[in-house]
Amino acid sequence: MKKYTFLFLPLVFLIMSCSGSKSVSMNKDNTSKIPFVWEGANIYFLLTDRFYNGNTANDLNFNRTKTPGKLRGFEGGDIIGITKKIESGYFEKLGINAIWLTPIVEQIHDGVDEGTGLSYGFHGYWARDWSALDPNFGTKEDLANLVKKAHEKGIRILLDGVINHTGPVTEEDPVWPQEWVRTGVVCDYKSFENTTMCTLVDNLPDIKTESTQNVELPPFLIEKWKKEGRYDKEITSLDEFFKRTGYPRSPKYYIIKWLTDYIVEFGIDGYRADTVKHTDEDVWADFKKECEYAFETWKKHHPMQVLDQNPFYTIAEVYGYGISGGQDYDFGDRKVNYFQNGFNSMINFEFKWNAAQNDYEGLFSKYSNDLNNNLKGYSVLNYMSSHDDGQPFDAYRVKGIEAGTKLLLSPGMSQVYYGDESNRSLVVEGTQGDATLRSNMNWDDIQNNSEVQKTLLHWQKLGQFRRNHPAVGAGIHTKISDQPYVFSRTFSKETFSDNVIIGLDLPKGQKELSVNSLFQDGTKLRDFYSNQEVEVVNSKVIIDSDFDVVLLEVI
Repeated sequence: MKKYTFLFLPLVFLIMSCSGSKSVSMNKDNTSKIPFVWEGANIYFLLTDRFYNGNTANDLNFNRTKTPGKLRGFEGGDIIGITKKIESGYFEKLGINAIWLTPIVEQIHDGVDEGTGLSYGFHGYWARDWSALDPNFGTKEDLANLVKKAHEKGIRILLDGVINHTGPVTEEDPVWPQEWVRTGVVCDYKSFENTTMCTLVDNLPDIKTESTQNVELPPFLIEKWKKEGRYDKEITSLDEFFKRTGYPRSPKYYIIKWLTDYIVEFGIDGYRADTVKHTDEDVWADFKKECEYAFETWKKHHPMQVLDQNPFYTIAEVYGYGISGGQDYDFGDRKVNYFQNGFNSMINFEFKWNAAQNDYEGLFSKYSNDLNNNLKGYSVLNYMSSHDDGQPFDAYRVKGIEAGTKLLLSPGMSQVYYGDESNRSLVVEGTQGDATLRSNMNWDDIQNNSEVQKTLLHWQKLGQFRRNHPAVGAGIHTKISDQPYVFSRTFSKETFSDNVIIGLDLPKGQKELSVNSLFQDGTKLRDFYSNQEVEVVNSKVIIDSDFDVVLLEVI
């Protein structure tokens, strides 16, 4: 919905070697004993419509036949397609342990032109009915199967929740009642009020999330539910929710109820919350409370399907938040702590700049210090590219190796935006605005392009190592030496401890690393990157490989 210009910074190239075009094989030794730690998770973020078309029969719905702008219509990707890639092992090989899907609720039926060409709601952020899935994405049976297949492979599922706004108004998509939404006042972002009590853009009705007034359901939604034969069921469910919670029947609580139903029904593991700073923060505190109740309800009814005792996880999109701000986001006239209002983690819009402006040690030490001090108990989600950030770290996809190294080895959570690992183009001729960031996943390149395969192999090795070792993302960083550049990461939680040593920018061929800070003489180690086994002798290990990366773990 925004227009962007690209800004490219001169970067120091850190050349990393990686040979071979075959996918790295899975190393499952002891992985079943590794606890899942959200603070170090490796999250794959994908646009459901753009990832993989698993069912061509659902490609056209609601007569969405108008000609859209380039990459602004539905392209066919769906929930079944994601499930097929889960079953194929694609995410396992990439070291992914959580997948974040763009919203999959039913979208407006028509399209609108916001100045960048006719657009349909392929991205999922234009809700029409929160209680239903959009048939272009799939069915509830498809979603249940996706969660089941992901959980079987130890992969968590995060859905994307929108409470701030409905979809645009069209001839086919009526505006919600005035008790529900405000229209006409566009945000200027100069104050807290002018960020929250306004619409993001023209014709994007803003939910009155501050309201505590009892409101009736929109007439069009009642008519829709009756036509679909589920009116009585939906009304009964709403009555039960409001009776249990005691909340007023105000707009935000209807939407919170609809979003948390997906937890109760399917056992999803987390939510990424959209446009968080455009509502009062107490909305999200209530949202988190109901998410936790829903998750506990699901676990009680599905005891044999519970993966572990991790609580429900929430990640905030507060556009412009950066880790250097600590726990606060500054509106200019007011600061808000979203961590204390419903969120475990926040998307870190600063990371790509930190990665561009710092060497490895400057980047890693900053993040370890911030996360283990100002943000202790919380985390941030780092990214190099995203669906609505027009200034990615590597727009022309010429630094895929460096991007993977900095992202996947940095403290904090890592967001792999679909195609980061395969050099999917972010500059697409003929597109306008953010459509250039949302091209279809480049599966053909993965099969046929040797340079893409080389980059993918690097991301797979680092991703698997991160997934296998919570210390990488959630541990404490300690530099061991500058030349060669070697550092350790250490993590402990209850009875579990994890220690690794990593070397970067090393000479190809034989290299010697000091490891006595963690590993005693006689300890047998594996370099995960080259799959070599070594033993510590005189406080050191010697690795002979064609790579300039070493990832040391205890065998």
